[in-house]
Amino acid sequence: MAKAARERPPRTSVWLEGKAHRRRGGGQPSGLDRDRITQATVRLLDAEGLAKFSMRRLATELNVTAMSVYWYVDTKDDLLELALDAVMGEMVLPDPDASDADWRDQVRALAGEFRALLVRHPWVSALVGTYLNIGPNNLAYSRVVQRVMRRTGLPAKRLTSAISAVFQFVYGYGTLEGHLSARAAATGMTMDEYFQEALSTVTEAPQAADVMRESRAIMEARGGETVDEMLERDFDFALELLIAGIEAMVARR
Repeated sequence: MAKAARERPPRTSVWLEGKAHRRRGGGQPSGLDRDRITQATVRLLDAEGLAKFSMRRLATELNVTAMSVYWYVDTKDDLLELALDAVMGEMVLPDPDASDADWRDQVRALAGEFRALLVRHPWVSALVGTYLNIGPNNLAYSRVVQRVMRRTGLPAKRLTSAISAVFQFVYGYGTLEGHLSARAAATGMTMDEYFQEALSTVTEAPQAADVMRESRAIMEARGGETVDEMLERDFDFALELLIAGIEAMVARR
């Protein structure tokens, strides 16, 4: 038994194993279908987070047995992968072939959509790094990103570096912002209330006093009366730095 378990091939992806489009229809007494199960999964992940999610919890939410859910999906991983691609479809993508479009505006649009997705669904950031992400919605996003970045004027050998610089920045920023929002919500505070309490706590820590004194002037200069405004200003300027960097590297050629 142990040897058989060791020899079992590793899981690849629901999109490669021929399971993504199986058992989509109804026909079961529960009246379930794949789309309804996926939508319920997204709602649960948004409300309770990835750590608390289980097939049993999902079945309870749907008011069915766990076996009813397994009739439509084979594993929890399959379902999470389907949910991940489903929310990727929420992003509004620019037309990369529009002749009158500026690549800079399209990069801003793509970055903004991805950031908003990560904040709206904080569980997405963990799954993006877990699965192959080759569902139709993710591939559509990736294709648009590549086509827009080709229009920057960078040589082909530099495109992956530029994509990484921009969209890994967005991934990191959106992930941290999503976690901040989730922590605030878990305490029942607004983002501003949570930020002020966290700032007060850090300020009172002796080991952080020097750093906080040095940081105060920078934070005051940043401006913005709310956390949302501060986050927006930081994100926008950081993205402009990256766009300016791409322009500079193209000009250097």
